[in-house]
Amino acid sequence: MRLLLIFIIGLNIIPAKVYCNQKIVLFGDSLMSGYGLNEEFHLSTILEKNLKLKELSVKVINASVSGDTTSGGLNRLNWLLKGKDIDIVILCLGANDMLRGIDPKLIRQNLNKILETLTKKKITVLFAGMIAQEALGKSYKKEFDKIYPELAKKFKVSFLPFLLDGVALNPELNLNDGKHPNAEGINLISKNLEKKLISLIRN
Repeated sequence: MRLLLIFIIGLNIIPAKVYCNQKIVLFGDSLMSGYGLNEEFHLSTILEKNLKLKELSVKVINASVSGDTTSGGLNRLNWLLKGKDIDIVILCLGANDMLRGIDPKLIRQNLNKILETLTKKKITVLFAGMIAQEALGKSYKKEFDKIYPELAKKFKVSFLPFLLDGVALNPELNLNDGKHPNAEGINLISKNLEKKLISLIRN
């Protein structure tokens, strides 16, 4: 009888399902690379820490490059994927394209190719969008802003409409340059991503 009780108690403390060894890659630009911050405050560090606190066994890899564009991302994509066992890619590129006034058609084309490659390889994608600045004009903003939701719908991937939601234009959450998130801003970005990631990891 005592052995039976021990066995039942033991069963009750075992998680119903274990989610382990999920390799998550951040594929973006300076907004996700940790620009201007010590490594302990990088998005990859904070996101991994927070997910582990939720008892999820993950490794978050920082493959973001400051200054990168959609063309740059596309050019290094095969290198990123070669020989690597990646479960999830968080994709957010296009901010630097937008700041340089690059044709939205080219931005769409590059992102389309990146998403096509990732989905063909059966890699789960969390696609984070960007929003163009008003100063670029209504026509440019309209064409740019619709790229992200339309591609997310086309490829049926998880979508976060705006990576910097709640962070952009808030001086308390950005570095002195007003463009890049500070440690507090990174914490908020991580929380927004976590809401999407948890369901992806557990599915």
